[in-house]
Amino acid sequence: MRRYTVDDWMLIDLDPPCTPDGSWLTMMRRVAAFHSKHNFASDENNGHDMGYRISLTIEELGELSASITKGKPKEEAAEELADLLILILGHSLAMSVDLEDEFHKKMDKIMKREAIRGNLGLRVTEYLPE
Repeated sequence: MRRYTVDDWMLIDLDPPCTPDGSWLTMMRRVAAFHSKHNFASDENNGHDMGYRISLTIEELGELSASITKGKPKEEAAEELADLLILILGHSLAMSVDLEDEFHKKMDKIMKREAIRGNLGLRVTEYLPE
């Protein structure tokens, strides 16, 4: 069964529920539990409003950028990366998207692309320089 919503993911019984095991299933189930705990889907909590969620993502991306540009310890940048990952996984729940499936489809697509060297380094994109 492919899972899309918080309710779908909450049907998975993890034992124990908080043990990191490197699996997509565990990460998504834990993010779904966080969404369920705080009832993000309710209208009053606004947590599934994508405009709000994108604003939070930009805020976290800024925190990651600041941790790198200000030379903060690697652990701080790692925590900001984790915040971004949790938000992205949550976006898939808010949008009822099978992110694992979309990830693999996108990887299959971009693995066929050639790299393009720009002024700042390589890009692997559909963009073609003028």
